[in-house]
Amino acid sequence: MALVTGANRGLGRAVAGELLSRGLRVVVTARDAGAAAATARELGPGAEGRVLDVTSPESIARARDAVGPVDVLVGNAGVLLEDGAGDPLSVPVEVVERTLEVNLLGSWRVAQAFVPAMVERGWGRVVFVSSGTGSFSNGLFTGSPGYAVSKAGLNGLTQMLAAATRGTGVLVNAVNPGPTRTRMMPGGRRTAEEAAVDVADAALLPDGGPSGTFRRGEQVLGW
Repeated sequence: MALVTGANRGLGRAVAGELLSRGLRVVVTARDAGAAAATARELGPGAEGRVLDVTSPESIARARDAVGPVDVLVGNAGVLLEDGAGDPLSVPVEVVERTLEVNLLGSWRVAQAFVPAMVERGWGRVVFVSSGTGSFSNGLFTGSPGYAVSKAGLNGLTQMLAAATRGTGVLVNAVNPGPTRTRMMPGGRRTAEEAAVDVADAALLPDGGPSGTFRRGEQVLGW
């Protein structure tokens, strides 16, 4: 079974649909119960909706207790609160704090809730949806500094969790889907369905596959 955060629309919804098409049962999570349930109904048999707010430890715990152990965890929930024309010297720190709360700390909380059970069972796949804006090899994007730093932090979390779970049967990787056409990025070149294939591929890597990588499809990218 797979659980996808932020799955009621955009890339998260497309990932849930792609995993469902590959034979997995999928838990569609969102902050709003109605949105999660509606998306699950639209996706069809094998999908269920659950409330999960990545900024709330209580919400995460309730979702974990209701769902139980999962085999695949996709951390997709994220926000972009800057307009792309910002500056690290002028961006309101409150905006950075809200961005980190969702994009980095939210993913961290969800991982702490679900990954230990994967380790106990000896199998699991964790995929974080990251971004090239947070890649040091590209150069962090200063136009959306809070977002870029949050994704750089998410990449660091990916590497740490991969190291912590090495040899347990759990693989942890980050995916850079590239500019994807969603509400967050209406002008993106890729459709959500195209980007979802890369996320699903990382979520279903074979035993002994790579862990601690930043990837798109089979291509491993520089951190």
